[in-house]
Amino acid sequence: MSDESKTFSGRAAIVTGATRGIGRAIALELARRGASVAFNYAQSADAAETLKGELEALGARAVASQCDVASTDAAAEMVKQTMSDFGRIDFLVNNAGIIRDNLILRMKESDWDAVIDTNLKGAWNFSRAALRHMLRQEGGGSVLNIASISGVVGMAGQSNYSASKAGMIGLTKALAKEVASRNVSVNALALGLVATEMSQSLDEGYRQKLLEQIPMKRFAEPSEVARIACFMLSDDARYITGQVIQADGGLAM
Repeated sequence: MSDESKTFSGRAAIVTGATRGIGRAIALELARRGASVAFNYAQSADAAETLKGELEALGARAVASQCDVASTDAAAEMVKQTMSDFGRIDFLVNNAGIIRDNLILRMKESDWDAVIDTNLKGAWNFSRAALRHMLRQEGGGSVLNIASISGVVGMAGQSNYSASKAGMIGLTKALAKEVASRNVSVNALALGLVATEMSQSLDEGYRQKLLEQIPMKRFAEPSEVARIACFMLSDDARYITGQVIQADGGLAM
């Protein structure tokens, strides 16, 4: 990518859950555009080191932190360290997410708790910590929550996941109203099926049924989701806030 395309030069980002799939693609796209990138990992130290090397190969400053997003203290510490490393936080992408699908009568309480804690509380933890800095710094900032159409229309067998993603959408709208006057935007991407390890882990019959319902008849590629995310974070989208952008190939029309 040419220097002219490095539109995020001098900017710094945090991307949660970035060692694979959508988060990884977003982290790489941010780096291609010149941003410094901090990201967390839970257990995959090798994957984190690989991504860090790829980001640095693109000319970006990169920091990997082992962090459980469900821990308020751990999230605050990672944000503090990012400020120490980069001096500012322009972009926060709350991407970390897990699935523990099952019908509600078969779902364990621990599966409910794990999904809510990672997907929803994790987004709250990082938003709370990062916004303290975005609201004070010159230029404000942008928060992007990676939600799902499961949070828009609900999906059978995903009561925990649908609730977590619907919660992220509510969080998006509430935060957008709180911080808009301070030049901070908060938006959400409600994604459909994306060609990642997570989507491949879905029951095959269920996955094929969903694919048949997608008017575009394909999954999204992580790279195209990353480009949409970077647009939502960019200066071109600064007058957009509190919005839920559905990037789902028409699945939830």
